[in-house]
Amino acid sequence: MSELRAGVVGYGLAGEVFHAPLIDAVDGIEVAGIVTTDPERQASARSTYPNAEVVYNVEDLWDRIDLLVVATPNRAHVPLGLAGVEHGLPVVVDKPLAPSVTEAELLLSTGGQVTVFQNRRFDGDFLTLRGALERGELGTVTRFESRFERFRPTVGDGWRELGDPGEGGGLLLDLGAHLVDQARVLFGPPLRVYGELHARRPGAQVEDDVFVALEHEGGVRSHLWMSAVAPLYGPRFRVSGLEAGFSSDGLDPQEEQLSHGVRPGDPLYGEAADLLPGAYQRFYEGVVAWLRDGAPAPVDPRDSLACLRVLEAARRSAETNSVIELEGT
Repeated sequence: MSELRAGVVGYGLAGEVFHAPLIDAVDGIEVAGIVTTDPERQASARSTYPNAEVVYNVEDLWDRIDLLVVATPNRAHVPLGLAGVEHGLPVVVDKPLAPSVTEAELLLSTGGQVTVFQNRRFDGDFLTLRGALERGELGTVTRFESRFERFRPTVGDGWRELGDPGEGGGLLLDLGAHLVDQARVLFGPPLRVYGELHARRPGAQVEDDVFVALEHEGGVRSHLWMSAVAPLYGPRFRVSGLEAGFSSDGLDPQEEQLSHGVRPGDPLYGEAADLLPGAYQRFYEGVVAWLRDGAPAPVDPRDSLACLRVLEAARRSAETNSVIELEGT
């Protein structure tokens, strides 16, 4: 059986560091096309994937691919996803699914085959914690603390830090899309949301320091921090149970490894002390099973839509200084 031909649109951080290398590492799928208008990125793509067609416009790929991978800035997720569905292609969209709930609902209303790259479900620390919870090792959990904290005191010039609301930048949509998804996977939909959003750095136009609190059915409280102004990092995870606790420090190594050319299957890939190995490649293994064998999508896009509803509630909470009640998210 021939390999699935993936067309990757966008060759910045998401396309070059995550999607293309992970696709290349998985049996049954190949990088068949890459779309980027940047000459330096085109040269890099041709050097790394000599068998892929590197083009300026996705229109040049429609009849040459079996899967569209949207690895662009957030504002283009839905227009490209809609175009892929209209051409009869299954679509992988990098997180967040869309800049807004309304746009995400529009994409999913088409009924097309869509999944979302929630790669942090395959972090080693998350896999380790999830296993401990499934085995009941912590007893009844009372509190879940989760952090993505960095110290970048100068505002960057990338789209994620731009002030134009149409770009979909800011930490809430960026890192929040991961942290809320992880909390929902572990403890179910939240009933209530409280949010604090701040632009702390000189010149910052979008939030760079965020706290979100969730109350889940059953009483678990999730406290989620994401910040670019945290010189002293807290634990990545800290979980309190009535029988035991769990904590982990530091970020999963896979992003740094992938950016330095280390690939799944290489020695030490995804490994961190005392944790299960991380395994981002499992997402694209799931894509192959989804499209070849009729397995469920590796990430249900309705989960990502529900995350967007939580993130929008957190923004409303910050704007109104109130707790937002949710239903079915």
